[in-house]
Amino acid sequence: MQELHDAPLAPLTTFRLGGPATRLLTATTDDEVVEAVREADDSGTPLLIIGGGSNLVIGDKGFEGTALRIATRSFELDGGSLELAAGEVWTDAVARTVEAGLAGLECLAGIPGSAGATPIQNVGAYGQEVSSTLTEVVAYDRRSRETVVLPNSACAFSYRHSRFKAEPDRYVVLRVRFALEESGGLSAPLKYPETARAMGVAEGDRVPAAEARETVLRLRAGKGMVLDPEDHDTWSAGSFFTNPILDQDAFDAFLARVADRLGPDVTPPAFPAGDGRTKTSAAWLIDRAGFTKGYGTGPARISTKHTLALTNRGEATTEDLLALAREVVAGVHAAFGVTLVNEPVTVGVSL
Repeated sequence: MQELHDAPLAPLTTFRLGGPATRLLTATTDDEVVEAVREADDSGTPLLIIGGGSNLVIGDKGFEGTALRIATRSFELDGGSLELAAGEVWTDAVARTVEAGLAGLECLAGIPGSAGATPIQNVGAYGQEVSSTLTEVVAYDRRSRETVVLPNSACAFSYRHSRFKAEPDRYVVLRVRFALEESGGLSAPLKYPETARAMGVAEGDRVPAAEARETVLRLRAGKGMVLDPEDHDTWSAGSFFTNPILDQDAFDAFLARVADRLGPDVTPPAFPAGDGRTKTSAAWLIDRAGFTKGYGTGPARISTKHTLALTNRGEATTEDLLALAREVVAGVHAAFGVTLVNEPVTVGVSL
């Protein structure tokens, strides 16, 4: 297991921001992961788990403790049953399932990060979520000090949330397992209108999975959501805010604010979210509050391709990024009475 001291963490994140860790360990096997976690817990040392770094905002002062980078690799496919080590590069794994003629993950192409992070956030895009095909998560339980297998039903999945996110200091994901459809190379039925339109088909249709994947990659690239070291619009964590989910009273108040600000004929995006709640679009709120693409004059700005992404233009600090995020949150709340919630995990800082 590799060990470094006073190790820079910024290169391990897609934001390329953050100070150093007191110590950085890189684990390449499950046993090394468990060993490092147990050592930190036994000594009372603060522990930061790092996968692909695509959902982290680390403070400029860094992390006083042990940062554990999970770099395990394993891709095991048996029919439609898939098992991935937590350190597998997610977008590469998706490509391999499509090449194998399997359906269920093709619209999750291009999402940066590692496989082990996907159940934590219940990663989703373009009409698919990992919770729809994930069967089990193998994790180290820091409370019971043993490796456990949690079935899908025990993961408490919801929109961009899970049991693992609710108990961030308890579980360390080691492996994820999926049941994919042996579809003869066709995709799962397309559920997202933008994807269907881009492919010239109707929602619910199946298309070649490889074509669905390529379409999603093209759509994501157009929004700066596919990593490219030469494109500062991709120096981000993707969507910085989650789409707000409002109860009926809050949604009615929101509609009234929209009418007052934009006129009675303006209808904001609205999607049923269960239990009488409604989900609206964070990107729409940000744009209509006056924070358009490219907003900002400093080294941290809104993406020129997508209002939901905050970006490092190359010389930003974490404080620059947070100042922009706070400005957006305050502006959206002032305009519409809705409080945006950050999607990335913050380390040593907060909004």
